[in-house]
Amino acid sequence: MSDRTTRGGRAAARSARPSTGKMLAVAGVCLAVGAGGIGAATAPVWADSALPSEAAAPMRNVAGLAAPVVKPVELGVSPTDGARGVNPASLPSVKAVNGVVKDVLLEPDSGGGPVPGTTSADGSTWTAEQPLDFDTTYRYSFTIVDQAGRETKKGQTFATVAKANEADAAVYPLAGTTVGAGQPIEIVFSEPVLDKAAMEKAVTVTASSGQAVALRWYSDRRVRIRPEAFWAANTQVTVDLKLFGVDFGNKMIGNSDTKVTFTVGQRRLAVVDDLSKTMNVYFDGQLVKTAPVTLGDADWLSPTGYAVIMEQERSSKFNAGSIGLKPGDKGYYPPLTVEYANRLTSSGVYVHQALESAWGAVGKFNVSHGCVGLLPADAAWFFNNMKTGDVVQTLNTGAPAVEPLEGFGDWNIPWAQYAKR
Repeated sequence: MSDRTTRGGRAAARSARPSTGKMLAVAGVCLAVGAGGIGAATAPVWADSALPSEAAAPMRNVAGLAAPVVKPVELGVSPTDGARGVNPASLPSVKAVNGVVKDVLLEPDSGGGPVPGTTSADGSTWTAEQPLDFDTTYRYSFTIVDQAGRETKKGQTFATVAKANEADAAVYPLAGTTVGAGQPIEIVFSEPVLDKAAMEKAVTVTASSGQAVALRWYSDRRVRIRPEAFWAANTQVTVDLKLFGVDFGNKMIGNSDTKVTFTVGQRRLAVVDDLSKTMNVYFDGQLVKTAPVTLGDADWLSPTGYAVIMEQERSSKFNAGSIGLKPGDKGYYPPLTVEYANRLTSSGVYVHQALESAWGAVGKFNVSHGCVGLLPADAAWFFNNMKTGDVVQTLNTGAPAVEPLEGFGDWNIPWAQYAKR
């Protein structure tokens, strides 16, 4: 859904004193030249030389002093002459009231092919057929013909939005990927979005499952999108961003449209319960695996609620400094490598193979810094069968739920609140 905005202006009209045989008239806010001259609705556009007497015009058939019998041409040109920062999504146009336009040429001032356009059936209006380029000066030339057949050639220039004012956006998941059923869509804008309601009209999400979605803004540059429940298995999701020409605010203009399509795999959910020290894994609602676990100890409780697998590493280097610990601190450990690492939060909560020294605690008591520890065979199975976007739900640890931006904790926000506008 996309709103295009056209930028243009209306210049102040000139005036002149009437004289014998030639009159200047002002119609509304339009400029007009007596004796069949040309005026401007949006810019001061005048003929540079005197027009011939109407006494010799084809429409003149009564002898006597020249008198205005041809309606003056009112000319509207968009963008206006000399305009700067013109939105490239706007379609330039030349319009003549009481006349026709011909020989319109709109082209980059630095060279290149002309911008294609069409002329209305009555010849009164020429309109460009395609958007313009960013950071480009364009040159107009055109001819206006009044009702007496007299021609006036005109030319003017304008410039589009500079590169420094271009804005765009990145979408996750990436196009062509397959993700788990818990993966929210994330759009990160290169510039702050001041009018979020207008931006939402430029974003369309369609799912082959027919699921409706809601958008939730976490900042002026970050928005997440999810359905009420996890994506249905085998759903194809398309995100269509019609951002070209969209005004972000602060004179920043969207520079391109983006369309991303990704696929949802099986609905895979791992439920970890601190009371039983077990993990139950469900594929499309069917229990497929049960395994013992160890969780965070009393000083490092594992967060509860839903988390989404963000990334997977066969081997991952862990450093206590990443969670604020230094040598001598309680809980400090030297740098080490863990196997079958599945990241759940940006702060470093994982599902991974427990260290060998912790194998005796698995299924019995908690010894980790908040991670979910598995025995080697179970860790390998989890790593090979669970994918990014799959969901891990942790119960009964006594800790708060995963925050939305601590990875993808969006599912811990009730739908009524998530979808609230």
